[in-house]
This record gives sequence, structure tokens and C-alpha cells, in this order.
Amino acid sequence: MQPDTRPGPTSDGHAHAMGSDVVRVRGAGAPVLVLHGTPGGVDTADVMARFLPSDGFRVVTVSRPGYLGTPVRHGRSSLDDDADRAVALLDRLGIDRAAVFAWSGGGPSAYRLAVSHPDRVSALVVAAGLSGRWTPPRTTPAEWFVTQTRAGALASALAARVVPGLVVRTAIAGVSSLRGAALDAHVRDVMADPGRRRFVLDLAATGNSSGAHRDGWRNDVANLGAITSLDLGAVRAPTLLVHGDADTDVLPEHSERALREVPDAELLRLPGGTHFAVWDHHEAAAVQERVRAHLRG
Repeated sequence: MQPDTRPGPTSDGHAHAMGSDVVRVRGAGAPVLVLHGTPGGVDTADVMARFLPSDGFRVVTVSRPGYLGTPVRHGRSSLDDDADRAVALLDRLGIDRAAVFAWSGGGPSAYRLAVSHPDRVSALVVAAGLSGRWTPPRTTPAEWFVTQTRAGALASALAARVVPGLVVRTAIAGVSSLRGAALDAHVRDVMADPGRRRFVLDLAATGNSSGAHRDGWRNDVANLGAITSLDLGAVRAPTLLVHGDADTDVLPEHSERALREVPDAELLRLPGGTHFAVWDHHEAAAVQERVRAHLRG
């Protein structure tokens, strides 16, 4: 029996399986497909997309292959498979063209979608996105426990409730070169802003690669470690790149490469910006408005 691939009642904010992918859809307006980083899932994409209002955008968030219920077919889902699956999803939703908003490890899938299906991508925003080969960094035993085990995920969730300031500080220090007074000032600034604080805490709760994230993590490690070229010169969608210059998780050189190779791309460089710069930078409100304007096309 073939799966029912008709659009389901996905505007209620709950995750639904469409075909075999786990998807959420909300809002009405300019359609935007949101691709999360590595690791992640539809919950990460939802956190990423909070600044896109439902009265202006039709926001489509999805778990990429291997994450939170979206299966990896045939043992491996390539970047081009991801692109084809995204187009099939847009077909099921009746969306002819959509803007794409990708972050971090979701960048390569977004670039390949724009290259292989140029008629389906109206605009592209890649925030701190990979544009070349990536391998996981070495971790300390403590970092491995927090990011790679279910017990670590539970401990992180508890810490977010009990010592949120420590979680925010640890998360920001882990993805940036900010240290000393610069780190102190940034953490104070984030903690004083409810929206920015909530972003970091909620994102930290989605960043573990164990359990229902494990297959996606392994698939991403294989795909991202095998990149030789994304054919960035073939991207035709208007492209906005956003990158913080203090990002140590995905180095700014990835966006610099995309700026050189993607025709007519723009790069918004954020001084002192972390890997979370779109959401936690002191100018996040202005950055997000720039992103919204680009996604509207």
C-alpha cells in the first residue's frame, strides 16, 4: 500500500507525517521552507522560525532525514536526495515556489535545492551555513556526555530550568570565540532580553545527537564530510548570507566562499556575532527584519 501523501491538517502547530517526512506548517503568506542544522529536527526549525510571523508567512518546518521521525531511506540520504524530498513536500503542500531559510548544517541541502530545482526557490537565506566539507570537532568527555547521550540531554533540560544563566553562557562559549569581558557582556545582554534568552535555552534543548537524532547525525556526518563541491556558481535564487565574525562552530570562511561563488550574493557580517547571531546578536531585531524582507522577495 502506498502512503497517503495528501496534505494533512498541518496548520495547527503539531508535527505530522507527510509522505514519510515529519512536517509542521503554520501561517498564511509568503511560503518559507526552514532547514535546521546538525543535529536538530522539526523542533529546532520551529525555534529558528519564531521571528517569522504567521500573518505574513506560510512557515514550513521539517525534520531532515534521520531526525525526529523522518527516516533515512536506503541507509543514506544524500544532499541531492534531501533536495528532491523538499520538492516532493512542496508538491504535497501545493506550493509552487518557496523561499528557503537554512542554518549551519542545513546550508548544503539548501544550496543543492537551489541548484537542482531553481524554479522552486524564490529566495535563499543561509545563516552561518556550511559551504564546504565539515567533520565533527573533537569534544571533551563532558561535552560528549552533554551532546551525545540521552542522559546528557536530560541533564541539559534540567539545567535550563535550574541554572539558565550557566546554560546560556556554556552554549554561547561553545560556539564562539567570545571570552572574558566580551563573553560576560554578551551573556548579560542575552539574559536581559526575554526573546533572545528563550532562543538560546530552547535551542540548547534540541542540540543532542542521541536517540531520535542519532540516524540524522550519522547521515549528516557522512554527507557533510564528503562534500567536494556544492556547485555554488549555479545558484540562481537571490541569496542573503548572514555570519557572525566570532563564530567558531561554522567558520566565517564558509560564507565568504559562498559570497565569492554564488552570483550576486550579499553577506551580512555581524561583528562579535556567535553561531547564533541571527537570534542572539545585540542587533538581532534589525538582522531578522532584513531576513524577513529578503524571504518575502
